[in-house]
Amino acid sequence: MKNIKCIDLFCGAGGLTHGFELEGIDVIAGIDLDPACRYPYEANNGAKFIQQDVSTISKNDLLELYGNAKFTVLAGCAPCQPFSTYSQRYGVNKGDGKWGLLYEFARLAKSSTPDFITMENVPTVVKHAVFKDFVKTLNTLGYYVWSDVVDSSKYGVPQTRRRMVLLASKHGPIVMVPPTSKKPRTVKQAIGRLRALEAGEASSGDRLHVSATLSPINYERILYSLPGGTWRDWPQRLVNKCHKAVTGKTFPGVYGRMAWDKPAPTMTTQCYGFGNGRFGHPDQNRAITLREAAILQSFPKNYSFMHKDSAVNFTALGRMIGNAVPVDLGRAIAQSIKQNILDLKLL
Repeated sequence: MKNIKCIDLFCGAGGLTHGFELEGIDVIAGIDLDPACRYPYEANNGAKFIQQDVSTISKNDLLELYGNAKFTVLAGCAPCQPFSTYSQRYGVNKGDGKWGLLYEFARLAKSSTPDFITMENVPTVVKHAVFKDFVKTLNTLGYYVWSDVVDSSKYGVPQTRRRMVLLASKHGPIVMVPPTSKKPRTVKQAIGRLRALEAGEASSGDRLHVSATLSPINYERILYSLPGGTWRDWPQRLVNKCHKAVTGKTFPGVYGRMAWDKPAPTMTTQCYGFGNGRFGHPDQNRAITLREAAILQSFPKNYSFMHKDSAVNFTALGRMIGNAVPVDLGRAIAQSIKQNILDLKLL
């Protein structure tokens, strides 16, 4: 499969790229505007990182990177914030440049006409005109297009992360490979053997295995929190006023602990904070660590996210981890492309 060359737009810390490389697909470059992604992307993958706005990338840039590849893949997981349920509920600025990134993806697909195209995003992206226009563009260009909402836990990711996956092939019908896991991996299977920590403590052997501190009231709250439970298990004096209101009663998972025997909830950019979702450790009195979050995104345990001399920045690292394509979902997408090549006897 080394005659397949992939370019990863909006590559982030390299989740999709790493999944592709584990499946033997050669990713030659990842493109992203965030300079913080350079180190983890290049330290863990064989591809080079190009820090550039996708809107400034040209057809010739892509063709030069592809070189004389027999098969070319253009992958793009544009920032999902404009299309998320949260953004739709509370409103977003549609003047934000992120809304136009799918159009930039379509522009590059149209000009470079790669053999395969893949995109991953939140399920609600399908409701938006920009996604429908993207699919229409691919159909007009003669691509066979498949898209559906995929449960990542069925592909080895220890997390209930539902994502819209699109696959397109110039050569014939393409579909996602069947689920690769008979039973979802649980939180315990993923992180159960990591060293126990207190809130605010860091492991001496892994600087990413560090948990955020807890305020006195949040420490008391987590003491009363049950695995898989809600803030309704707390004494009334600990319940936030906003949760007592009618509008707050529909968010029982906030300030929750994960359950050992189930997959984790969807990792977000703030998954290191106890109050940001069901991100409490199942039985240790703290939120999950950055390393635990990365493992729940199916990154290898030794995936390096920061230089040894860098300070731990929860905000920057949480953003990279939460925004990443889970590595094992990336592997399943790569398997789907390889299977299409084999089914159509293109090699």
